[in-house]
Amino acid sequence: MRIHCKVVVIAVCFGVFLLLYFLGGNAADDPLLKEVLEEEEEEEDRNSSPSPPELGQILVSTYKIPKPQSNVARPVTKHTQAEEFMHLAVVACGNRLDETLNMIKSALLFSLKKIKFHIFAEDPLAPQFKERLNQWPRSISGRFQYRIYPITFSVGNADEWKKLFKPCAAQRLFLPVILKDVDSLLYVDTDVLFLRAMDDIWSFLKSFNNTQLAAMAPEHEVPKIGWYSRFARHPFYGITGVNSGVMLMNLTRIRSTMFKNSMIPSGLSWEDLLHPLYQKYKNHITWGDQDLLNIIFHYNPECLFIFPCQWNYRPDHCMYGSNCKEAEKEGVSILHGNRGVYHDDKQPAFKVVYDAIRGDNMFQSLFYPIQTKFLDTVNTLCGRIPQVFLKQIEKTMKKVYEERVIRHVRPHK
Repeated sequence: MRIHCKVVVIAVCFGVFLLLYFLGGNAADDPLLKEVLEEEEEEEDRNSSPSPPELGQILVSTYKIPKPQSNVARPVTKHTQAEEFMHLAVVACGNRLDETLNMIKSALLFSLKKIKFHIFAEDPLAPQFKERLNQWPRSISGRFQYRIYPITFSVGNADEWKKLFKPCAAQRLFLPVILKDVDSLLYVDTDVLFLRAMDDIWSFLKSFNNTQLAAMAPEHEVPKIGWYSRFARHPFYGITGVNSGVMLMNLTRIRSTMFKNSMIPSGLSWEDLLHPLYQKYKNHITWGDQDLLNIIFHYNPECLFIFPCQWNYRPDHCMYGSNCKEAEKEGVSILHGNRGVYHDDKQPAFKVVYDAIRGDNMFQSLFYPIQTKFLDTVNTLCGRIPQVFLKQIEKTMKKVYEERVIRHVRPHK
């Protein structure tokens, strides 16, 4: 019962947070905000005896939000310098439209800085992305930019690349070649959901040493049950290999590095390496472009930064018992629903989070499904994972509320 109560309280707080976030997103432009604040203070002065607190007041009290010293709603300070964007790339083919939009929603809900999305899509999907993204409310559309690119491969046979593993997945290998004006980039698969601000994984770029140019999470935490350590017929990174579904890249460094390899004594540039590497190993790889990345970083381990498994939390971390200890301690930061778990009932917690974000109303729909569905599934999941999800969402919503909502109402200095 205590677990159920905790889930309900957190879910209710999450719903109120999202409602406040929705309202706060336009707070700086709302001429009625001053009037509302004045009426609230007048009401407080008239009532000498305290009244029972409402849920919104409880949330404010819980997060120790400072009370404004003035009734004036002040707009967000405009930056004199060019505003900094984070860059996020995704590749969508086939029926991946809705998954991709869900990923974009999750990134925008929790992130603090603005995001520039680089969407690589098949021709039939391009107008659908434009139509759907242009329908989003101004409070959200003002927080991101996007550009849609066709699927292109600069070397080798395009049809062969396109069919490697999953449709169009190999496109990620060519991002350093195509996005020549982008310095750094986060690539994610379409089946990824952010449960924490993208700003936090973006900050790993500052942790790179002078040889590191990309970051990924291990494919598995336990070698004896990992795929690469048991079945791979090609070189791979480290003991368990790496998973490329979430990949942080310094594209400038990638473009300027000569990569060691098993084909010629001298190094090859990224673009010159891709096609001969594929030709050599194409009969030995199972997971397509991810296998090629593992081969590259096997020979260039000094180039790779490894971030913990909670930044690429997959069903594999729960299928054979809970084996992502960092997620148990700190919460799941990025959820990667591979194996199609958003669309079946094999991993209920993954599906609940996906369905909650998917609703027509970007904000309110996040609250109501979580409130009911988590109660139905909390006892059927692996170990402490439901609490892990909620723990991270609770931490994130507090941070986003303080950063994005409260800053619209600031006291006079």
